Parts: sequence; C-alpha cells; structure tokens
Amino acid sequence: MESTRSRLIAVAVVAALLIAGTVLWIARSRSTQLAEIATAPTQATAPLTQVESGPRIIFRNTALGPDYGRVSMVPLGDPGGGRAFTDLRCDRVFGTTGETLCLASDRGVVTTYTAKVYDNADGRSRQIPLTGSPSRARLSADGRYSATTSFVAGDSYAQTGFSTRTVVTDLKTGKSSNLEDFTLIHDGRKITPIDRNYWGVTFSRDDNTFYVTVAFGGLTHLATGTLSSRTVHTMRTDAECPSLSPDETRVAYKKRGDRSPGDWRLVVLDLKTGKETQLAERHSVDDQVEWLDNEHILYGLPGQGSEAAQTNVWVVNADGTGTPTMLIPKAWSPAVIR
Repeated sequence: MESTRSRLIAVAVVAALLIAGTVLWIARSRSTQLAEIATAPTQATAPLTQVESGPRIIFRNTALGPDYGRVSMVPLGDPGGGRAFTDLRCDRVFGTTGETLCLASDRGVVTTYTAKVYDNADGRSRQIPLTGSPSRARLSADGRYSATTSFVAGDSYAQTGFSTRTVVTDLKTGKSSNLEDFTLIHDGRKITPIDRNYWGVTFSRDDNTFYVTVAFGGLTHLATGTLSSRTVHTMRTDAECPSLSPDETRVAYKKRGDRSPGDWRLVVLDLKTGKETQLAERHSVDDQVEWLDNEHILYGLPGQGSEAAQTNVWVVNADGTGTPTMLIPKAWSPAVIR
C-alpha cells in the first residue's frame, strides 16, 4: 500500500512539474514575441479624428511594433498615406459608418475568443456570440445585422477536416441565429446533411437577403438566403467566401485552382448573366475579399519570407484585366466605409 502511494505521489509530482514547465514555456514564448513586436519600427501616423470623419478604409495593422494588431484606418482617397490608430485590437475587423465589428483572441494559457460590436459615435460595445477561433466578420450596410464565422472543434464528422459556426445577429433585437438551423434547399429539395458548414456571409442592402458559403458532401457551394424565411438555396458549386458588389450585380469569391489542394483563385460572378470572370491575381488568395468600389476588389496576401506574418492589402480590377497592386502595406481584413 505504501509503495503504491509513493508511486502515485511521484506521478503527481512529475505531472505538476510538466504542467508548470509548459506554463513557463508559454509565458516566456509570449514574452519574447511581445518584446520583438515592441522593438520593431512603427508606421507613419495621422490624426484619428481627421481620418474617421470621412470615407476611409479600416483594417488590422500587421506592421511589427507596438501597434501590431490594432484596428487602423486610412483615408479612402489616400490609402498609401499615414494611418490612424484606434484602441481596438482584433484578429478580424469590419465596419460601417455607425459600427465596428471586432473578433479577437486572448492567447493566454487557455485561449478565449470574443466578438464585439462598437458604436462609432460613443464607443459603447455589445458582445455577440463567437464559438471558436475567429474566421470571418461582416456587417450589413446599415449596421442592423452582424455575421460571425469561427472555427470550432468537437464535431464527429470533422475528424479529417474542419467545422465552422456562422451566427447572424439582429443588433436591434439582440436575437442570434445559427445558420445550421436554417432550411437548406439543394437542387430543388430540402436536405439535412450532418456535415453541413456555413461561412463567409455577405449582406444585401435590403436587410433580408444574404450570400454565403455552404459545404457538405465534400463540396462547397455559393448559396443565397433570406433571414425572414430562414432558408438557404444553393446556387453553384466550387465557390467560397462571397462578397457582394456595392451595386449588387456581382459576387466575388474564391474557387479552387489547379496547382495544389490549397490553391485559391479569385473570380467574379455576374448574377444576371451567370458569367464567371477570373481575376488577374495569380497568387493563391485565402480570404473573403472586399469591394473598393464597383470596379476594384481588395484582399489580403501574406508577405514573403520572414515577413509572412506582416500581411498586405492588394487591389485588382474586377473585370479580369490589369495587374494587381499593393494598396496598403502591413494590413489585413480591410473594410471600406464610404
């Protein structure tokens, strides 16, 4: 009995030492990362009150330095100029004239995730559901609805893939809806595949219609839905992360390329004619794009080599012509506020 007790005590001591060592390693690693970020050069700045008073592009700053991860903005008419910094730090950000949606991670010993909508006028915030690691964020044009997508664990069908949760929240009433609870119509009939996943919502201005990715059976689909009927209809296969143009005549999204399983190409679909146009960007783009205007599209790409964490925002013509151009260096998750 004494021998067994001694062994149990020894095991407990070893386990405690391992846990303590892991916690210490995480703390030291985090401390090293923060030190590297804090000593890096900062970006040219502009007054926040000046930039936020007019049309602008907001984004997540990815320049190494004390402002890494902060929500920033540049004038829409001068995207290469000095950037203004807010106090928010987000993994994903989206904004309208009235609200800012911020999806954030707190990477401590146990990582936690939050989604908050901030009132741009008074800074007050409200928390909305976020069930896992931040992935996609959108607001309707008038700020009435938010959509959050997060990666989650624990679904039995996702042993070799991934699972997402997409939640649409009515910010007026506070009611939230998981899109997996909506009726899914495919090829004219209702289906209920256990492995269905939704991500990448984009809203129409009518405050009822939206476009979204839905995946099931190993395929992804562009789909359109209505909030009032709680129904989603698939439209076409091989489309992910849609973004509706300002004039609502086209949808941009990424589809699979032919170079590798992780190769994504940007295309634009004309909703009236059904014509699909591949854009001039030849790099793989794993992002939900944003429309700069009706003729140009914004998207994020990682930097090269040691600057891979310092993503950049690029712009390309929406008609398939031209050459991609870097618009905002050291930036991610752009949203245009007109």
